[in-house]
Amino acid sequence: MRFKLALAGALIAFPAAAHDSSAPISGEEPAEHSHLSDEFWNLFLPEAEASADITVDGNTRHIQGNGYPVKPPGRFPNRNNPHRISKKNYNLKVPLVPRKTGRATNAHGSVFGIAVNGVVMDPGTAEFWQNNRRSGWNYEALGGACKLGLDKYNAHVQPDGTYHYHGVPTGVVAASGGNSVPAMIGYAADGFPIYGPYGYSDPQKKSRMKKLKSSYRVKNGARPGGPGGRYNGKFTQDWTYVAGAGDLDQCNGRFAVTPEYPHGTYHYVLTDTFPFIPRCWMGSPDRSFMRLKRRAENEGVEPEDKPATIDFAAMSDNSEAAVTLIQSQGGRPPQFLPGGRPPPQGLGPRQGGPQGARPPGGRAPCSGS
Repeated sequence: MRFKLALAGALIAFPAAAHDSSAPISGEEPAEHSHLSDEFWNLFLPEAEASADITVDGNTRHIQGNGYPVKPPGRFPNRNNPHRISKKNYNLKVPLVPRKTGRATNAHGSVFGIAVNGVVMDPGTAEFWQNNRRSGWNYEALGGACKLGLDKYNAHVQPDGTYHYHGVPTGVVAASGGNSVPAMIGYAADGFPIYGPYGYSDPQKKSRMKKLKSSYRVKNGARPGGPGGRYNGKFTQDWTYVAGAGDLDQCNGRFAVTPEYPHGTYHYVLTDTFPFIPRCWMGSPDRSFMRLKRRAENEGVEPEDKPATIDFAAMSDNSEAAVTLIQSQGGRPPQFLPGGRPPPQGLGPRQGGPQGARPPGGRAPCSGS
């Protein structure tokens, strides 16, 4: 296995602070589970040819990788994900000293960031209600309605062979300290670091560890159209940001001290509830990340996500819109289909056909509302 990670001088100039005890937090489970069936399967897996380089040149952090995980991934293809992992040639860059712009930038349809193992983080999906992208109702990968063949690391494979995370990359978190210390697991496209779900209870100093909570909540009431029914979290549009409801801001970030940044830094946090992986940036994303999805489109590959035509909004009380968190970029106005028109016949995108289709008599990966 070839895995090179050049981190000398790549994080910051400050020395890392001493770690807390490695004992699990009372009442919490370890960050990664190990099962006998997993170990048996791993005996038949070739070593992942992982490759990742993180280096610094002037004011820029360069990240190169081939998109292979260090730890053996799940089985791909599998029943719910028919694609094989293929090597990539990521050549990404982010500012060494990122800065907040004062506004949230929509990350829908883009790769949010990359883990230190060279695997990208991409929370969006290509699954829409009735397989109709223009409906504006986008299924959540971890919302419970879709069977997308995710492995135990919350990852699966896109049609072009890209292995990517939809949620907390448990293997990377475990290798970076698990829940015993704020675990740095990667960088966002704007250069701010990404951490696992545990952080210091006092963001201003090294203190007791706690699981950080998102400030998103499921909306009250019923959906105004589309799939109908009550909001239940299965769709991206079921969620709303409620300022102060959790530990994190609308981009799932906060300013706090960490072992790598003893004087504190703004950073993103991956959570095991929505948004899982953040859906917006507080800084300016580098164009090298923006090109990843464009390349897939140019090669004729259906990207995992495009800007949604309905977006979640920031609500003051879940009944009246206070401000719009992220405004959709482009796209057509949503077309609600209460009763529903049957989707066009043919092969679906995960079977090699166009978006908005479903195999005759076949099985859709998502169901219910």
